Amino acid sequence: MLRELSLVHLAELTHSAKAKSWRVSLPCALFLLLLALPLTNSDYIVSLGSRVLIFSILAVSLDLILGFGGLISFGHAAYFGAGAYTVAALIFAGSGNGLVHLISAMAVSGTMALVIGLLCARSDGLHFIMLTFAFAQMAYFIASGLQRFGGDDGATLPSRSNLMPLDLADRTHFYYLAWACLAVVLVVCVLLVRSRFGMALRASKQNGVRLSTLGIPSYPYRVLAFGIAGAFAGLAGFLMVNLNAYVSPNFFAWKLSGDVIMMVVIGGVGTLAGGVVGAGVFLLLQEVLSAFTPHWMFYLGPLLVVIALYGRRGLVGLLRGERK
Repeated sequence: MLRELSLVHLAELTHSAKAKSWRVSLPCALFLLLLALPLTNSDYIVSLGSRVLIFSILAVSLDLILGFGGLISFGHAAYFGAGAYTVAALIFAGSGNGLVHLISAMAVSGTMALVIGLLCARSDGLHFIMLTFAFAQMAYFIASGLQRFGGDDGATLPSRSNLMPLDLADRTHFYYLAWACLAVVLVVCVLLVRSRFGMALRASKQNGVRLSTLGIPSYPYRVLAFGIAGAFAGLAGFLMVNLNAYVSPNFFAWKLSGDVIMMVVIGGVGTLAGGVVGAGVFLLLQEVLSAFTPHWMFYLGPLLVVIALYGRRGLVGLLRGERK
């Protein structure tokens, strides 16, 4: 009997060690692959890789509040758009300092997210989803009415942010900047999740009422997490507006928020690395399938269904051997 228990315990330890090994090796392998992408010397591949990195930051920022806080934000694109429009406003005003642009984009988006979080974080479920959606739609229509930025059509920027010694018009320079930003965001999110703040945030997802009875109110943690996620989304907006030198109300669109949720679900909710995997898979499938049909989302749907049915934590969970 004792021998059987020892064997079971050994098997559990082996499985746990393998799972931990996957948690380390998968992100490392993925990051090394992304690091080597500019070696292809293809402007198209580097540009696509830059988009993957930007949307990875956006997806990771959403996963912080969705996967660990249970906050299903259907308006996350609002902070992405706020960051992009902040940079555009500074450039049109004659400011070219890229560091000021970066800090301002994150500050404006983070503040906007904090204010919205203060109003929405006391609600849950469908009410929270609809409130975040409503605020994002308000931001979208405000942006559509800004004629200085081209209204519905958007506007091409006269220049990019000046972030010396980097030249953001250079595809390779921009790519490695985006790569470094994603690395920083992932490290910060991992540290947050493993901290006391992260433990309280995860506990609020499991049972906010029980957490409150222990003397730890979940509301401040949810609001702060919402603000941090909004600041990271603003960082993604800063990068996107500098990638294309173009700004548009579509940066606030509900469809973009839906796309980011799909990226998180495909990659794996509550894994952080899943945001990177999901963004990569989503954008690569979009590029491949859209070359054959304008209805490419129709073919992406079955993949989402299969992952939802059989993947406990998306593609990352499947790679780790987690099953439902």
